[in-house]
Formats: sequence, C-alpha cells, structure tokens
Amino acid sequence: MAKAKVKPAPEVRLPTPFEAVGLRIQKAINSPAAQKLKSVTVSKLPGESADDWDGVLELLGELDNVTLEFLDDGNVEISWVKPEED
Repeated sequence: MAKAKVKPAPEVRLPTPFEAVGLRIQKAINSPAAQKLKSVTVSKLPGESADDWDGVLELLGELDNVTLEFLDDGNVEISWVKPEED
C-alpha cells in the first residue's frame, strides 16, 4: 500500500507590530457603531510603539475624506465622509 502524501501545514505569518496597530484600528473603524456614526475614537495601547502608532495615523491622514482630530487626552478621533458618487 502506498502512503498518502501529507501536505505540509501552511506557514503562518504573524502581523508585524505596525500591521497589528493598523488591524486594530481597522477593526474599530469597521465596527457597526463607528460605521453608523462615521467616526471612532482610538488610543495608543501601552505596548504599542509610538513609531508604529504615528505611522498608521500618518497613513490614515493621507486618505481623502478622512479627518483626524488629536484630542487633549492623547486619543485620536477618526471621522470620514462617504465620497459623492458621480
């Protein structure tokens, strides 16, 4: 009897710290409450790098129709408007 070939398990790649910050903020933005309000307030978590946090916010700030408001308490309010359709 021939042995069945076993496929190797796919390699699992963990997100980089930068990607983890982005994914966390993306999850907050995609929440039903945020989608309804078209706004969400996020904060840097203690274990997150300031460089990763700033980098993700910089990328978000470059997007059309997205506004970042840096609050006095260190949080950031991200708001957006749906672009007009032609």
